[in-house]
This record gives sequence, C-alpha cells and structure tokens, in this order.
Amino acid sequence: MRIAVTGSIATDHLMTFPGRFSEQLLPDSLHTVSLSFLVEELEIRRGGVAANIAFGLGGLGLTPVLVGAAGSDWADYQLWLKEHGVDTDSVHVSTSRHTARFVCTTDADHNQIGSFYPGAMSEARHISLREVARRTGGLDLVVVAPDDPEAMLRHTRECGELDIPFAADISQQLAVLDRDGVRALLAGPAYLFTNAYEAVLLQERTGWTEQQILGRVGTWVTTRGAEGVHIEQVGVCPLDVPAVPLRADATVDPTGAGDAFRAGFLAGLARHLGHERAAQLGSAVAATALEVTGTQTYTLDREAFLARLRGAYGVEAARELAAQLLFR
Repeated sequence: MRIAVTGSIATDHLMTFPGRFSEQLLPDSLHTVSLSFLVEELEIRRGGVAANIAFGLGGLGLTPVLVGAAGSDWADYQLWLKEHGVDTDSVHVSTSRHTARFVCTTDADHNQIGSFYPGAMSEARHISLREVARRTGGLDLVVVAPDDPEAMLRHTRECGELDIPFAADISQQLAVLDRDGVRALLAGPAYLFTNAYEAVLLQERTGWTEQQILGRVGTWVTTRGAEGVHIEQVGVCPLDVPAVPLRADATVDPTGAGDAFRAGFLAGLARHLGHERAAQLGSAVAATALEVTGTQTYTLDREAFLARLRGAYGVEAARELAAQLLFR
C-alpha cells in the first residue's frame, strides 16, 4: 500500500515547566493574562504532524510519501527522513520562508501551551496531489493531516476527484477553520482521526451530531489517552482497545504520541490487519513515543516491541502482529 501523508513539517522547541499552569492562572483575570514561565529544559526536535507520521511509518518498514512545504533550511531534516525510509521528493521547498516552528511548554501535569509559526507551510496549498500520484505511480491512501487550511481543502477535494481513499485528521486546525471548511474536510473520508476532546469539538464546529458525523465517514478512530482507543463504524459494534501501559520509570512527553499512534494504525492497515490489531499496533508505537522527549526520537526494537505487545494484549495478538511487522 502506497500511503501519502500531507500536512505540516516543522521544528519543535519543547520546554518543561516544573510547576502547574493551573496554579498560575487567576480565574478572575483570564481576560488580561500576562505570564512568563521559567522552564528547566529545552529540547529542539524535528516535528510537524505529517513528518511525524511519515517517520513512524518508515520505522515500521513502509515507504510513505511526505507531502508538505518546508523552507530552505530543510536539507538536514530531509536527509534524516530519507534515512528513515520516507519519500521526500514531493515536498515543496520555499525560497522565501523558513520551515514551520512549534514552540511548546509542558507542565508537571502534562498540560501544554503551544504556539505555531506556519512559515513555509502556507505554500503547501500549491502542491498538487495529481502530480504526486503521477510521480509515484498511484496512491492507495492519503492522510490529510493538519496543514495550511487551503492545502487541506485542496487535498481533500483532489482525493475525491482522483477517487483516492483518504483519512481526515483535522485536529489542531479545528481552531481556525470555519463551519463550511470543517464540513468540507469530512467529504467521505475512509477514516477520521480525533482525540476525545476533538471529537466533541468537531460536533460543535460542524453543527452535526456524533451520529451525523459517523454517517459521513467510513471509520471513526478516537484516541483517549490512558483510556485507550475507541473505533466506530455505522452498523458495527463499537470497538474499544486498551492503551499499552507505560514503564513505571518513564518520563512522559505527550507531544507527538497521537502521530505515533496514527503511524502504527496506518501501518496495520497497510499490512491488511483488522482494526483491533491495527489499534494495538498504533497503541504500542504511541507508548514507545511517549517515553522519550521529542516526536522522532523513539526507536522500535523488534524483540522489545513484541514483548510489549505480549504484555499488553496477550500471546496471540503479539504472534499475529509479529508475522506482519517489518522494522527498518
């Protein structure tokens, strides 16, 4: 299966605040917030939703096609992704803007405050999926992940025109798209990815009920953190898959865990696994990503990964997944 992942390519600046945001926010003064958090750590990492998903897919033995826009400072990042199995030849390189930046601070309760500078990402709207499909010999699935809103709308529309199944992953862009824009991104996706909060926000932004949204998508996959994954389809009994437990001594960094889950889930689909096994694979990749700082710093060791699967889901699940897993 040839998977194209459209969306953001960025550099993450990740900081750790040892206190709690909630202790610094005054309920009666939220309209005049002016705060500065003294952080203890700074990590500068490669990121961006599309690049994170593509990295995970590459680590699981696939060769995903990354579709997005980067700046002239992208050369080292490009080499890194190529080394990890990602086809980067469809990335548009801006001549006037830097690669996007994500700046995020995480507190002691794992709450996050972040800012995103789009930079070159604003040029992603000029990328044609028709040209990507022509270059690669055809696409079997396109992931429309957070990106320049006009690019997301274009790529969703092109999937319909080219009759290519797509997965809608609106997530962060729910905050900036209007009702018509959000509805347009739900024009018959084979898969819809949200987290629990986004699932509620999606209903508010579209004006549609949960059942109305479900009737417009093939499969709705909702990640619920430590509570696992919920999968729904019209006319099919909902499926709940528990999360993979984290190591007791792990330092948890939630940034990019959802992207890691998507990579694992999509790899499961590419290996023709059912939704339960795909969600188990995604959950194990997400747990591995959670235990390191950064979004592309985790490694997938086959034996350790299979041991994790056995511990979380049993011998049979691990055996079935082992038969399909290819690590780079």
